[in-house]
Amino acid sequence: MLDIPATLMRGGTSKCWVFSRHELERIGAPVDDILVRLYGSPDERQIDGLGGGTSTTSKAVILSRSDRDDADIDYTFAQVGLTDGLVDWSSNCGNCSAAIAPYALHAGWILPRGDRTRVRIFNTNTNQLMIAEVPTPGGIFDESGDARIVGVPYAGLEVVLWFVDPAGRTTGRLLPTGLAAERIDGVPVTLVDAGAPVVIAEAEALGLTGLETPAEIDGRPELLRRIEGIRREAAVRMGLARTPEEARKAVPKVAMVSSDGPGGRVVGVTMMSMGKAHPALAITGSVALSMATATAGTVVHRIATPDDQGTVSLRTPSGVIVTRIGIQNGSPAVAITRTARRLADASVTLPVDQLPGHVPGLAEEALLVR
Repeated sequence: MLDIPATLMRGGTSKCWVFSRHELERIGAPVDDILVRLYGSPDERQIDGLGGGTSTTSKAVILSRSDRDDADIDYTFAQVGLTDGLVDWSSNCGNCSAAIAPYALHAGWILPRGDRTRVRIFNTNTNQLMIAEVPTPGGIFDESGDARIVGVPYAGLEVVLWFVDPAGRTTGRLLPTGLAAERIDGVPVTLVDAGAPVVIAEAEALGLTGLETPAEIDGRPELLRRIEGIRREAAVRMGLARTPEEARKAVPKVAMVSSDGPGGRVVGVTMMSMGKAHPALAITGSVALSMATATAGTVVHRIATPDDQGTVSLRTPSGVIVTRIGIQNGSPAVAITRTARRLADASVTLPVDQLPGHVPGLAEEALLVR
């Protein structure tokens, strides 16, 4: 067995294990193989690993200090599959992104600066620059906090997360197909890339009111198959896959939107993640939806637009999330407030002899250079 230092963090409505890139790379095995075995995949229960058996609790954050002039921390996100034994590196996780600044401050990678410390984070999956603002009153970092967000029952440390110039980070364009709206399988959709690639679909055209619970949606297998078919076709149109069969499981995500009534300012949203209805909302998805509300002709722009302060209200199964469109570093940016908490500092064990292509003595060599 090989011991690896790791920290369990809650970021927003997700949980993620945070690893040092250096600690993983020094093991000398492919990082995909390491993560799959650490998390106990493939197994939908992940009973022999760190994973929690859901898409929101099977996430990894890999960090290092950045050499970039515009960033303090380099951050790579990994979504570890439950049943397929695969690691998806194609997207960012906005909720997990909220854990990075508190982690860096706790670890001493970043020192508090004034009453609010800004930490510049570069996501390597999408080449996205984020700026996290954390309260450090009197230049002191206190991990406790009294901020609250929907989807989390307890208060936590407030983290304001700005996604700077988020449009086209994966495909090169806010609207990858050049169309504000189109149809897939008879359903009006908008294919948008901001924060992450997202398929915004009209809920009514899928036979939904927008008030269904995630469990009700997950209990309709024919609907799930239709949504998955739309998602895979969208991946091809967005240039993310050559064929529907080759579409990655995590990207793009699907957001089904509905209206709260005539003249309403709130967009009803149910997001799909890894084939199931998300209990809250992927933060990168909220960035995409926010940008789409400000883009004429999109499916969601027909429902609501940002108010005079640039705020957008998104009603999820867990409650209403508010985002704000603004400017950071002279570029368009979308902000959302999250909370975060450090749950545990740990030494996690890796059965190195169970890795594919294991070479005897690998663990011992890695231990010697610690």
